[in-house]
Amino acid sequence: MEIDMRTLREVGASLEIDGDTLVAAIEEALLKVYHKMPGAMDQARIEIDQRTGKVAVMATEIDEDDNPIGEFDDTPKEFGRIATATARSVIAQRLREAEDSKVLGDFRSRTGSVVVGTVEAQRNPAFVMLRVGEFEARLPQSEQVPGEVYNHGDVLRAYVVDVSRGEKGAAITVSRTHPGLVEGLFEREVPEIQQGLVQIKSIAREAGHRTKIAVAATREGVNAKGACIGPMGRRVRAVMTELQGEKIDIVDYSSDPARFVANSLSPARVSSVTITDLEAKNAQVVVPDFQFSLAIGREGQNARLAARLSGFHIDIHSDTEAGLGVMTGDISRPDVRQGSENIEPTD
Repeated sequence: MEIDMRTLREVGASLEIDGDTLVAAIEEALLKVYHKMPGAMDQARIEIDQRTGKVAVMATEIDEDDNPIGEFDDTPKEFGRIATATARSVIAQRLREAEDSKVLGDFRSRTGSVVVGTVEAQRNPAFVMLRVGEFEARLPQSEQVPGEVYNHGDVLRAYVVDVSRGEKGAAITVSRTHPGLVEGLFEREVPEIQQGLVQIKSIAREAGHRTKIAVAATREGVNAKGACIGPMGRRVRAVMTELQGEKIDIVDYSSDPARFVANSLSPARVSSVTITDLEAKNAQVVVPDFQFSLAIGREGQNARLAARLSGFHIDIHSDTEAGLGVMTGDISRPDVRQGSENIEPTD
């Protein structure tokens, strides 16, 4: 039997693999096949003539004392068909590995960034496949936003969560729920973020419903919140449109924990914030009676997101409940007092 060496060399050149390396891989695969055949000798090797492509199984001849005394041709009669199929399999495997390496090389540096993809026809209900340039990326159900519908041909942006080599080759996993998607969309829409004049300090997100984002300016005179909102609200609306209508609250970050907790509860207005335990990050907040339900939010969403955004456990009371009387309007600075806890900064 013979292997087409000219084709083998052409494949090797296209893969930028040395011909000897490719031949060695085929010899190794063929030896494994031979050892699975009935009557195979324990000590044997595969010999491929690199000029003619002829394949032979050379077995070691052993004397009565188990000493090697030579070799003989032990090529099975049906080995020609097997060798041809094995050579094709090895070449196909090397082609897949080369493609995987290209994907891993091109995409590994894009982990943690936002990419644009086109939804392909769904072949598997467990995930949506996106065509990103010449590559395919998977959007698993766990990374899909509840309520979003992904139709064939839709163009959408997604966050690259992971690029790795799996059992079936290179795997690119993307997400529509990751807070990094929101950050990447704002980076795209807000030049001040690209220029380093505005920083995104923290993000809390319940995908498909609402996101809170805290921003800060790195240069005096720059309005970080205004930059993210944009003229007539165009910038934040562009992000909301990409997120299919998800609500976004943009708040000012503050190194003062009391003020940051108060800002995080926006759009609710806060009467006072007491940091009851700075190390444990516990804060007690008092809000006007008419702002209490707004501070808590529907099903506790506003308070929950504020806790995640600020990193504080937040205990919210109304003025009446706190026995302080009714206070309305915004305060210039929340009171900071050393000392309770209710809403926690966890998912």
